[in-house]
Amino acid sequence: MPRTIWSGAISFGLVTVPCRVQSATESHSIQFHQYHLEDMGRIRTRKICELEDREVSNTEIGKGYEYAKDQVVAISDEELRDLPLPTAKAIEIDAFVAADDIDPIRIGEGYYLSPDGQVAAKPYKLLREALARSSKVAIAKYAWSGRERLGMLRVRGDAIVLHAMHWPDEIRDPSELLPEPVDVSEQEIEGALALMESMSRDDLEGDDFKDTYTEAMEKIIEAKREEKPLPEMPEPEKPGRVLDLMAALEESVSKAKASRGEDADVHELPKKKTAAKKTAAKKTTGKKQPAKKTAAAKKTTGHGRRPRSA
Repeated sequence: MPRTIWSGAISFGLVTVPCRVQSATESHSIQFHQYHLEDMGRIRTRKICELEDREVSNTEIGKGYEYAKDQVVAISDEELRDLPLPTAKAIEIDAFVAADDIDPIRIGEGYYLSPDGQVAAKPYKLLREALARSSKVAIAKYAWSGRERLGMLRVRGDAIVLHAMHWPDEIRDPSELLPEPVDVSEQEIEGALALMESMSRDDLEGDDFKDTYTEAMEKIIEAKREEKPLPEMPEPEKPGRVLDLMAALEESVSKAKASRGEDADVHELPKKKTAAKKTAAKKTTGKKQPAKKTAAAKKTTGHGRRPRSA
């Protein structure tokens, strides 16, 4: 069972839900340490006091804020815990909004909220059912690690999940990163949609979503441990320069379908509709105009009349 990161209560109006917080994710990445290559001795990071030039223990170390050059205000852990904030001991729900109204860029790490004891079981289930039926998420504030944070509560299965969120002023404006304005044709958009359709799926499970980096590192570590030749890793494909966007889309659709065992030639990408309309208009104009002239000539010749002079 994951360890409890924080314990307190969810405040929902006058309803209080005692809860514990556990991390909802875990890392399976390979962890490396630093070693001295000559003798493989472990490299350690030591904490040295600059004034006394000696190593100090964790019990001698505290937090401080430098408000001017060489002028520091010390802040203890007790003072941080006793901050005069209503969110210091509770996750305060302030609003409920539609999930689609939350920009995903603001959503961070996820944590499971579990009821703290049997007394919390009923209000916990009440909040969970209300969130599920409303199809909304709760926006809350809470204080962890010396700062107040913004969070989002949502339902996942039978559990309530708390996601850390960025404050609005923490999101950078991407406008300065965007390229100069360009035109994209309707045909290219339809081609991209066809590629998306060929790559669509109903789940995110299977070999396509495995951590191949960790697997490759495990093979290298095992080979070095057993003093065997290192496994040969395939060279990644270098992205080519896109000269013909439609040709690149067409080839991508074929590859996507082939990788899924489908016939790559079942559907063709859309052709240019504007060009087809112009061609049809030219052909129609070329046929109808001479026909009108011929009909008028036949009418005049058939009656043998000359046009009257004015």
